Amino acid sequence: MTSPRIPAMDVLRGCAVLGILWMNISAFALPQNAYFNPAVSGWTGAGDIAFWAVSLLLIDGKMRGLFALLFGASMLLLVDREEMAGRDGRRTQMVRLLWLSMLGCAHFFLLWWGDILRVYALVGLFAMLFVQLDPLDLVKRAFLCFLLQFLLVAAFIGSLYLWGHGAAAPGAGAAMRDGFASFMSALSDPASPGTLAEIATYRSGFGTILAMKIAAFPGDWIWGFLFTAFETLGFMLLGMAMLKGGFLTGGWDAEQYRRTARHCFLIGLPPMAALALWVWWSGFAPLPTYGVALAWSLPFRIPLTVGWAALILWLAARHRDSALVARLAATGRMTLSNYLGTSLIMTALFYGWGLGLFAYVRPALLPLFVLGGWAAMLAWSQPYAARFAMGPAEWIWRSLCHGRPQKIRKSS
Repeated sequence: MTSPRIPAMDVLRGCAVLGILWMNISAFALPQNAYFNPAVSGWTGAGDIAFWAVSLLLIDGKMRGLFALLFGASMLLLVDREEMAGRDGRRTQMVRLLWLSMLGCAHFFLLWWGDILRVYALVGLFAMLFVQLDPLDLVKRAFLCFLLQFLLVAAFIGSLYLWGHGAAAPGAGAAMRDGFASFMSALSDPASPGTLAEIATYRSGFGTILAMKIAAFPGDWIWGFLFTAFETLGFMLLGMAMLKGGFLTGGWDAEQYRRTARHCFLIGLPPMAALALWVWWSGFAPLPTYGVALAWSLPFRIPLTVGWAALILWLAARHRDSALVARLAATGRMTLSNYLGTSLIMTALFYGWGLGLFAYVRPALLPLFVLGGWAAMLAWSQPYAARFAMGPAEWIWRSLCHGRPQKIRKSS
């Protein structure tokens, strides 16, 4: 149920799964709002702000976008392969997405609230409607999706500004003022009741955490889906176009990748740096901070995501025989296992049913956990891939799709 291996895409997947751990570590270790606003963590030293700035500028949304690019391309590869074999490629893909959503539900309830598999599964169903389009039409629809996502999140941020102006008006009622103050406090104050309750929950046992997730579902998930769905679909369609154009397969000249990376970073990084400075100068005020995280950075995440893909493919082409590139490719072949495995390890470190480090580790120290995760993924993936055809999570997914256990060990 996997597409034929394309080494360039495996390297991209490997880099993406490493990069997404950098961004996700905040969500594993700290209250949910600290993912967007470092003030919620309670630590705002130079190292903590540096970690936030690097995450915002280089990682946030870019690795998720890179994953979506590759997911869209992989869908197209699978459909083409199945149809060339005389089978119904769309039906095969729909079965694959159904079981991916089930794995995502298990991931969400049993391990971590930040699961993206369910989003990919549902959005992937819509992406299936566009697989026959030519690259230019795919790009046009991708940017329409990006525009819709921007309008949606911008409208949400705008509604918060209107709420704030209304609460500050002379005739505003006490309930309106108190409601707005409470909402803003939750977005920026580490001592807000909601944040303290969240810390207590994640420092408790598995049953308490599970009960909280069940109580919050599906409301929290629907909001999260709305804030990512159109963007994810846009990147999936862009990935299909980039596959058809030979970009994702490593088919371009190395110099073309270098020029593309340079142009994309020149387009995206300066305005992102300006947005980061605005948030910092505001003292991490809730509205600027969340506006940048959700809406105002979105147009620049697009070129930066493409820039990362081009940079990785350029470096891989220049160093195709290096041991690191081989390990990255092996890590990419085990993307699902590495993604779920990091959730298992990190929740065991930070949640109360494990070591209980939740909200005890300041942001400046979180890269140490990221480096440990990277070392583990790079260390185990290559020797495992030498003996087995797919990772353990990939084997479960493929076996579910086929309705019977699949062969996992490589033929000698």
